[in-house]
Amino acid sequence: MSVERQPDPTLPYLETFAKVAEHSSFTAAAKELGLTQAAVSQRVAALEQALRTALFERHGGRTLLTDAGRRLVPYAQRIFELQREAIGEVTGRPVELSGELSLAASSIPGEHLLPAMLSDFQHKFPNVRIRASVTDSCAVAKVVSEGEAHIGLLGSRVEGAHLDFRPFATDEMIVLTPPEHAWAKRQRMPLERLMEEPLILREPGSGSRRCLEQALAQAGRTLADFRIAMELGSNEAIKEAVRKQMGVSVISIHAVEKELKAGQFHAVRLSDLPLRRELYVVRDTRRALPATALAFLEFCQQRSET
Repeated sequence: MSVERQPDPTLPYLETFAKVAEHSSFTAAAKELGLTQAAVSQRVAALEQALRTALFERHGGRTLLTDAGRRLVPYAQRIFELQREAIGEVTGRPVELSGELSLAASSIPGEHLLPAMLSDFQHKFPNVRIRASVTDSCAVAKVVSEGEAHIGLLGSRVEGAHLDFRPFATDEMIVLTPPEHAWAKRQRMPLERLMEEPLILREPGSGSRRCLEQALAQAGRTLADFRIAMELGSNEAIKEAVRKQMGVSVISIHAVEKELKAGQFHAVRLSDLPLRRELYVVRDTRRALPATALAFLEFCQQRSET
């Protein structure tokens, strides 16, 4: 009776596997590793042969991990971490984390939280090169899904079974008025009073607008019940419109914190409509993250626990 041969206990070309898993592309992995695409394909084939299982599959023009490939990723990352620790232990010179970290953020976390976060992160990991862009929540989810950013920071969950959302901060939405407004001495107001005012909103796709729509839905209302004066694509444009008394707005308190302290605006809370939300860090579970992105995820987790 023949005995089935066990898979090879050694795992060749793990770095090549990790780069393909990170980029969802043999071509991009080859470029980063300084190899030909054929060489990358041969190396991955050798690893698959050693494991006797497929690690990647083609889907929609992208090279995505199979279930087996997803299970291998954390082991590869642990092996790389052990290698760095071994080098540091043997040489007495710790291997500093280096490489690129690509981030995309929606306006509130991107403009008001991310600068301080990146300052702290880069102080801890000075050799990491950071590239960040700021857009709306839907666009953040899109670039993360397409592998153009390792990590996203956004103000609301969006659709995508392959996206993993983890809360890292909280936000509160307030009604913003100019100091001359009739509500300037009021701290709270019922929702019905807001329905009487011209309302200035962020554009569809923004996390703050989605937060308001979801809260209204729970209250049995929609934006169709309001007097929408205008929709603007940035919080700065909204603040300028409110300043010129063109209407009131529902906006993140992070976006107007300095102006509220300076008395340039007034904040009113809705007594019968809670407007608190989680801010999320998001990744695409279909591809592996480089060590830089894993470090940033851990950094966000630690911040959320303090």
